[in-house]
Amino acid sequence: MKGDYCTREGAERLKEQIEAYWAERGHDVRVNLVQGGFLASMRSARTDVRSTLVNGVPVKSTENFG
Repeated sequence: MKGDYCTREGAERLKEQIEAYWAERGHDVRVNLVQGGFLASMRSARTDVRSTLVNGVPVKSTENFG
């Protein structure tokens, strides 16, 4: 299924899209894929997409303000 971002393949596509989107805008956003367990409601295992985004936007680094 093309729009299924819960599969490993879909989650990898989403990861690439998120990282590319923010890289084009000058932000270093990290996205990790975490293999989840089997969910009876989905009738399959899932892959979670986790990132360094907060509320959908990159966090400003304080490293450059020291």
